[in-house]
Amino acid sequence: MNTNEIVSIFARLKPEPSWSFAGTTTAQTGYITHSYHRYPAKFIPQLAARLISEYSEVGDLVIDPFMGSGTTLVEAKIHGRPSIGVDINPVAHLITMAKITPIEPNYLDSVVAEIENDLNSDYTGQLMLFDDSRTDEYGINHERIDYWFKPEIKRDLGKIYMLLNDTQSDDIRNFLLCGFSNILKNCSIWSQKSTKPTRDFKKKIPEPIPIFLRQIKQMAKRNRKFYQLLKGPGYLEVPASAYCEDARNLPAKSDTAQLIVTSPPYVTSYEYADLHQLTALWFGYTSDLSEFRHRFIGTAYHEEKPANLQSETAEEIVADLNKKNPKTACEVATYFTEMLETFSEMRQVLKKGGYACIVIGDTMLEKVDIKNAEVFVEQMQNIGFQIERLIMREIPSKILPQTRDKKTGRFTKSKDADFLAYPHEYILVMQKT
Repeated sequence: MNTNEIVSIFARLKPEPSWSFAGTTTAQTGYITHSYHRYPAKFIPQLAARLISEYSEVGDLVIDPFMGSGTTLVEAKIHGRPSIGVDINPVAHLITMAKITPIEPNYLDSVVAEIENDLNSDYTGQLMLFDDSRTDEYGINHERIDYWFKPEIKRDLGKIYMLLNDTQSDDIRNFLLCGFSNILKNCSIWSQKSTKPTRDFKKKIPEPIPIFLRQIKQMAKRNRKFYQLLKGPGYLEVPASAYCEDARNLPAKSDTAQLIVTSPPYVTSYEYADLHQLTALWFGYTSDLSEFRHRFIGTAYHEEKPANLQSETAEEIVADLNKKNPKTACEVATYFTEMLETFSEMRQVLKKGGYACIVIGDTMLEKVDIKNAEVFVEQMQNIGFQIERLIMREIPSKILPQTRDKKTGRFTKSKDADFLAYPHEYILVMQKT
């Protein structure tokens, strides 16, 4: 199938209402562990569940090379499919580890009660004095943390953080640190209404200890439901493995996976580094935000590399961008080159006849349409995939704003935006030939 035929197919696509999940409530999209932690632009579990059900069987291996907050892995587990997920973002890895790990509910309740007792007693005052030696020991004596947190709030957060790090069990520690991570924005002077890193010096900041205890109690209730949901059909021991790795280096043997379900980053994925900086700084994942941005596929901070696009559409997009902004053209060329590398790795781990389901939307940079979906189909076809099905779905809601600035392509406030981002997206169902 040539480029013109692919373009023609996309031109004829119409939204398929059943894939929009328009009537799905927030309670439904956040059921069991899915609402442990906020995460930008994650796809809803109902979407992952439907793809898993339609393109795999119980016992089949499911992989998500861009696992984000672990939606695919959670849904694979409750559907009886072993799963593997990777993400270069250590914050995503922590959240996923917490979400995919069912903990015996009564035991977890006892741990939460013990944490509450410690935080509400003299334990924190006597054993965990927030002095320079303790802050240095735990790596939280950082100017960027001081930039976001008032001294008295940082002191209370420090007490919680040090207590959690003294927890011996990895599963319990991940659970508690996930909860701690999710309260950081509320406890900082980061503007509550903004997804961008903007300070609000008039923001009313809650006391950290009560809000943390409320967070982990809510999580414990969701863990109980998750545990019971898995226990019924006997899926508690279905393996789900998460790795902090590059999508171009999947920890799976060749020809072993039946299905890939993933939503790759967009060319502006450096936004994830900015959005997750509070957790990254507190947990010592980075001490340099600029270095942290360099890790992500699609970042504007990668060095130029020779372009290998394998897509006429991608070449046209890069050429159009080059006339307006050579730097942006280079970034997009690097992005498509790196995505092609991930598609090659996906093909390597898939069984013959296995499926890769890619959820992606188009966007715009420098007033040039970035036709991600068409490029991806062309690239995948050129390395040994064939089209099984292309689905257009309308997006009733997103966690990130749906508005963008046309010039930069970045998310922005509605009042500053000049077009709607992602009114629809595509599900590319590609089969390994």
